[in-house]
Amino acid sequence: MRALVFSAKALVFSARALVVALLMLLIAAPIASAHSQVTGYSPADGSSLDSSPATAAVTFNEVPQSQFATLNVVGPDGNIWSKGDARIEGQSVVVDVGELGPTGDYTLAYRITSADGHPVSGTATFTLTQEGSGTPGAPADASGTSGESEDGFLGGYGHIVLIVVAVLAFAGALGFALRKPKTRK
Repeated sequence: MRALVFSAKALVFSARALVVALLMLLIAAPIASAHSQVTGYSPADGSSLDSSPATAAVTFNEVPQSQFATLNVVGPDGNIWSKGDARIEGQSVVVDVGELGPTGDYTLAYRITSADGHPVSGTATFTLTQEGSGTPGAPADASGTSGESEDGFLGGYGHIVLIVVAVLAFAGALGFALRKPKTRK
């Protein structure tokens, strides 16, 4: 069986490449996890109300970007009950709510762009226990009420895993290419 012989230079280089790859992972992981996180809802998720709230809001752990922020209140009848466009107020996306209508579950459906540019979306619900006299808006778009997150491959860490794998593969290939060939006797 043929043994591989590595030069000290190639081993040192491979070790350095491994250290650089690990440092990249440690630095990149907090950056990748910096997506906005919900810290609260108004009305609170799962709460019961006997009258319409003046506004609905979703609060985040950081100030979301103002571009493309949406928040809709969708009633049990499938219609939009929020009034006007969503706006950013501090760390919250807020929308006005008119007088609600039928009793039942109302959904807060939001989508924002976090400070790092990553889209974040989700839903929360509250229950109206006494019927209101409001007039509904247009039917809700099915895509606007999705509770799915857009974390994607490996929960949003896929690109980090791919970078680390690529660096390790490169370091291994370089170490193999720089190995000192075994001399034959």
